[in-house]
Amino acid sequence: MTLEPNDVRIDRRGRALFVTLDRPAALNALTRAMANTIQAALYDSIGDADVALVVVEGAGDRAFCAGGDVVAMHASRDDAAAWEGFFRDEYRMNQTIARYPDAYVAILDGVTMGGGVGLSIHGRFRVATERTLFAMPETAIGMVADVGSTHALPRLPGEIGTWLALTGARLKAADCVYAGIATHHVPADRLPLLRDLLADGDEPVETVLATLHADAGEPPLATVRDAIDFHFAHDTVEAIVASLSEGDDWAQSTAAALAAMSPTALKLTLRAVRAGAGETIEGALRTEYRIVSHLRGGHDFFEGVRALLVDKDKSPKWAPATLAEVSDADLDPYSAEPASGDLSFD
Repeated sequence: MTLEPNDVRIDRRGRALFVTLDRPAALNALTRAMANTIQAALYDSIGDADVALVVVEGAGDRAFCAGGDVVAMHASRDDAAAWEGFFRDEYRMNQTIARYPDAYVAILDGVTMGGGVGLSIHGRFRVATERTLFAMPETAIGMVADVGSTHALPRLPGEIGTWLALTGARLKAADCVYAGIATHHVPADRLPLLRDLLADGDEPVETVLATLHADAGEPPLATVRDAIDFHFAHDTVEAIVASLSEGDDWAQSTAAALAAMSPTALKLTLRAVRAGAGETIEGALRTEYRIVSHLRGGHDFFEGVRALLVDKDKSPKWAPATLAEVSDADLDPYSAEPASGDLSFD
């Protein structure tokens, strides 16, 4: 097995190419170098007749991938090339996963958030375990839901995707299967067998996963599904919050959770999710790239990372501080093509 210098291991076993994110101490957080290594491995495998499938997983038993390395992005505020380069390379990798022609199996064993969502949700097969913890928590740090999630989340049942994108709610295995985020549930102690069977290539991937699939239990999400579909069907964040504020205890606690998020990030995310429902993966990623390129010149992402991940005082001071202070005119510049040009795909 070859250890790559940028924390990704590439291992060929039989007909399967195993791609392992190898930063367990950092919960396998994704760096630009890692994204480029994965992208290159996927491209190379497409032209390799001896590779029938790709399996992507994270080292250790705590995380598949906890997201992008946002602390490193926080440090690149004054470096437009580094900032845009990270998102450009990550998003191009996301698009390659979405268009990958062969079987792509992501094993969501442990924390799967942000960049980990982009590494998994676009793939054909997505395997949850009892350790899976799935979320898109970007609005809590002043970032928008990205990595192509504005294309994938609107395609989940009802308004589950909108709810996930705005609230950063965390789902375990049963809910991931219920929502269609995971295609299968395989207990963690059966993962070694799953790897062996996939590498052997004696049975189709669908057959292997169906054989090892186990009931994940009752999904708690089902009990609030009607409420999610009702409250999150509105097309403005203000209307969603107003609806929640008049609801039951769950709804009011959800409204309180939204009140802690960046108002700008909430509005940008809802706008992108609604647009992404009618976009291709390329169109959604291009929109997200425009938004994140302009976020570098803003306030909330850097304040959010400072408050939650650097100083850890958990008291971000958003600017603007309220939804009412964020107008459509304030959001429009985020839709403009960056000075360096739009995201493109080969």
